[in-house]
Amino acid sequence: MKSDQIINTDAFGVTVLQVILLAISSATMGPHRLARLVLTIAAIVSPASYSASAAGSAAIDYRFFVAGGTCAAISHGITTPIDVVKTRMQSDPSKYKSLLPATATIVKEEGPQALVKGLVPTLVGYGIEGALKFGIYEVSKPLVIAAFQQLNAKLNRSGGAGALPYLLASIMAGAVASLVLVPMESTRIRMVTDSSFEGIGLLRGLAKLVDEAGLVQTLTVGLGAMLAKQVPYTFGKQVSFDVVAKFLYGILNSTSRSTTSLAETISKSVSPECIKWTVSVLAAMIASVMACLLSQPGDVILTETYKGGESDDATKKRSLAEISSTIYARNSNEGIFLALSGFFTGLQARFVHVGMIITSQLVIYDLVKQLLGLPATGSH
Repeated sequence: MKSDQIINTDAFGVTVLQVILLAISSATMGPHRLARLVLTIAAIVSPASYSASAAGSAAIDYRFFVAGGTCAAISHGITTPIDVVKTRMQSDPSKYKSLLPATATIVKEEGPQALVKGLVPTLVGYGIEGALKFGIYEVSKPLVIAAFQQLNAKLNRSGGAGALPYLLASIMAGAVASLVLVPMESTRIRMVTDSSFEGIGLLRGLAKLVDEAGLVQTLTVGLGAMLAKQVPYTFGKQVSFDVVAKFLYGILNSTSRSTTSLAETISKSVSPECIKWTVSVLAAMIASVMACLLSQPGDVILTETYKGGESDDATKKRSLAEISSTIYARNSNEGIFLALSGFFTGLQARFVHVGMIITSQLVIYDLVKQLLGLPATGSH
């Protein structure tokens, strides 16, 4: 697929932008203002004669979805034992007090196979989630950029839109992926913590959840908390990876007085593939730090949402604002700073665990993309 085939999709880009802004409007205090903004942008940018369906088919490249699903399934699948232990510690902290003793207790009482409980929903859930998250982000990013370019042209504005198109693309990708992840995460947690879900498998587990709580409840419990985590997580991970990789390639491709770029100089000693791999690893490591920082409050909110047992209806019915207030109130008598620090509880441990997941995920993503014939992130 040629890059000009992707960029020249104005009408479809506006459609994507409408969806993003409408998604934001449903979760904020000013929906009417954002709705008017959607209509204004659509009226200014969208050419009536353009076929949105044709543009959409021209812009979608399945390789982004394949690469995203592959890297997410692998990176989360190999850390399933850590997730099992972490979930047990959260659900029964009096019995499972720390990582290594908790692991030893699980293996002793249930055998080593207990450490891979929930592996199937993890692979399926995060495989689909990763495919949607990476695919939608990569597809919608150039379309949103094109929409902003058309908007600037209509309004006779100069300059680019900065990071805003990347932000909007990541919001849409994170929101869509969250819808898929909620029932999978619910099933995984029940398979790890509830003996009645022992060995029943993914499909039967999902069916059991629907029987217990209904379809709507199964698909939406904790959705607000999941969005609070996944949207900034997606932005921090994928946008940072994009920006940092592009910055590093910019340094490598800059020429010195001798008109020889740094990349050409380095390539005399190492292969181009090694340079690409190094850029991917460095960019992924930085992106993992940004993603952890931005999504840590959402992760704390998500844990608070699900803790207390699956039968705790009061916990399920609490709103996002109520859960946030509970976290803030824990240290509110110690001052604002300590009260807000409650949203960053466990950040050091998460840097290690999630940092490893994100770094491996992004490196695998870039490698799979290149194997499928796509350019390395930031290199074009």
